[in-house]
Amino acid sequence: MTVAASAVSQETEEHVSYTCTEGYEYDPIKEVCKDIDECALVSDTCKGGMKCINHYGGYLCLPQNAQIFITNGDESSQRTDPIPQPPLNPLNPTNPQTPQTPSQCLPGFTLDEQNYCQDVDECSQGLHTCNADQICYNTRGSYTCQCHPGYQKHGEQCVDRNECMLSHYCMHRCVNTAGSYFCECKDGYQLASNNHSCVDVNECDLTQPCQHQCFNLLGSYICQCDQGYELAPNSVSCVDIDECAFSSYMCQYVCINSPGGYSCICPEGYQLQRTRMCQDINECDTGHECREDEMCWNYYGGHRCYPKNPCQEPYVLTSENRCSCQSAGACRGLPQSIIYKYMSIHSERTVPADIFQIQATNIFPSAHYSFRIKAGNDGGEFFLRRFSSVGAMLVLTKSLEGPQELIVDLEMITQHTAMTYRSSSFLRLTIIVGPYPF
Repeated sequence: MTVAASAVSQETEEHVSYTCTEGYEYDPIKEVCKDIDECALVSDTCKGGMKCINHYGGYLCLPQNAQIFITNGDESSQRTDPIPQPPLNPLNPTNPQTPQTPSQCLPGFTLDEQNYCQDVDECSQGLHTCNADQICYNTRGSYTCQCHPGYQKHGEQCVDRNECMLSHYCMHRCVNTAGSYFCECKDGYQLASNNHSCVDVNECDLTQPCQHQCFNLLGSYICQCDQGYELAPNSVSCVDIDECAFSSYMCQYVCINSPGGYSCICPEGYQLQRTRMCQDINECDTGHECREDEMCWNYYGGHRCYPKNPCQEPYVLTSENRCSCQSAGACRGLPQSIIYKYMSIHSERTVPADIFQIQATNIFPSAHYSFRIKAGNDGGEFFLRRFSSVGAMLVLTKSLEGPQELIVDLEMITQHTAMTYRSSSFLRLTIIVGPYPF
């Protein structure tokens, strides 16, 4: 846009005055309308960090990094109205259009072939005094020296303008450079397409830094491991958790660590119940090697074969596991009957513990019953506690370690007070201690 300045003369009988269009003021010395530099006149002409660029008849507010090109129009293609310069003819001042003597133009103008004063382009003709680091802009009747974009005048020199000290519009960090600046983002962000804003970097999609699971955060990310793993000190790798090292109670028998988990195993004679417990396998039900004349007895962790007829002379089998003496003469001094019983207990069982009960089956009103451990208690592992007139409880008083087998003979003595008759019977108890405490 070109703003023309014109002077309108108002002649009166006493004096002549000139009025310029808006944005110009009359120079009485040069007798022309000259542009008003609003940028120099008003300190805060532009707001919001914008820079002020003076223009013919006005001014522009542009961003700090805007490049400005100022011309005086295409004078070769479109001739502007020439400003006639009155000839220096003191003899005929009222007729400036008719030169009588050679005319002279004001500084910055030159006389053309038609005797009109035309503007001299000092910039294109090399008639300016601008420094090498400055740009020459031609003006009407003169010229100005401006600094390159990103620089500002300091006296007659151009120095770098630190845009970072002004309104640089960088979202995170501003880095000043010679004649310009650029924006940087914090770690975890990258510059947007406008080179000023910062947007989050999705590291999970971009570099896949985590060994297992990655969760993106604003400006960062976090790694998580699959079940059975934990983060290494570098916060991205995953290392296996040794669950077996946590506690000896993870498994009832043996804990086997594996990548991302663990498993429990049981000893021979046991099977895994759920995840950590071991349950005894009843081999007598699932399969055994006992003969036809043997019975299978299952105990904790295994089984044993015992004869179905354990009786020895002079005893005979009268019922299951009961041996009776049929001859009074042959059994003199021996118990009248022997009953065979079997039981199993865990190794290292807590003591004291009631483990077996013995009780008279035939009860007579005039009879008195007494109980004692006849054999198999050499180490004092057992104690027989009477709990009624016809029964007693075998108590384990010492913890036993398996595997081992103990045979304890429990004697019941029956005293008939009315008939002064005394009889004895044995209960031969076979105790099998399992190899494990479960």
